[in-house]
Amino acid sequence: MKQHLVEPGRKIKLAERDPQGTGDFKGGKEEGLKAIAKLNEKLQELQELLYAEGRHKVLVVLQAMDTGGKDGAIRRVFDGVNPQGVKVASFKAPTAEELAHDFLWRVHKATPAKGEMVIFNRSHYEDVLVVRVHNYVPKEVWSERYAQINEFEKHLAENGTTIVKFFLHISKDEQKERLQARLDDPTKHWKFSLGDLDERKLWDDYQAAFEDMLNKTSSKHAPWYVVPANRKWYRDLVISTVLVETLKSLEMEFPKPKDDLTGVVIE
Repeated sequence: MKQHLVEPGRKIKLAERDPQGTGDFKGGKEEGLKAIAKLNEKLQELQELLYAEGRHKVLVVLQAMDTGGKDGAIRRVFDGVNPQGVKVASFKAPTAEELAHDFLWRVHKATPAKGEMVIFNRSHYEDVLVVRVHNYVPKEVWSERYAQINEFEKHLAENGTTIVKFFLHISKDEQKERLQARLDDPTKHWKFSLGDLDERKLWDDYQAAFEDMLNKTSSKHAPWYVVPANRKWYRDLVISTVLVETLKSLEMEFPKPKDDLTGVVIE
């Protein structure tokens, strides 16, 4: 999946990344779903190993435009994993208490402990995205946050956290279809807000903000992947593949038993 990696030091342009594409994958949706099923089984095994070994920490960051598919990816990619060792942290508008601290305060306390995998549904990157687009703070404030985020993620990595970040890249036309689908389905009205339409008007501003985010904060210890997300099955295939490869690279082992089990007979 290196084709979707934002290589540190190399600039990308989102306009040149096809949100409808399927990369080098030669199969169609049916083959993709079969591959995802196998990857899901492997992810379950690796997550159990992560939890049992209790040595590594894994942080997964998901960012996207509205309707980009963060919730759907979490449901499908992590289907069947042990909830005892996997947590989802969602970051809404900051509370008064959170605003009274630095912007990373609420994020740091949600990062994974040993043996845990934590998924950020939105993240600290909101403070160089929505904050920037809506001018909630001056440019001289949010522009300094790229370096602060890089240092924060370096600190996490140096203390045993494996970080992988996914930007779910959808087209403006695809967003329109997904918003319309929510509007047409009464059971989805709870997910629709008139504010979504106001945010949609700022599409170009958000694309510029996301592009800067990707180019300024993809690092060796915390890489970004731009995931073509118009096709939900391909989105899940990319995320699942990267996660399985990442967990495999940790070379984990089940811990040895505390007691000598030689000759133990259960009567």
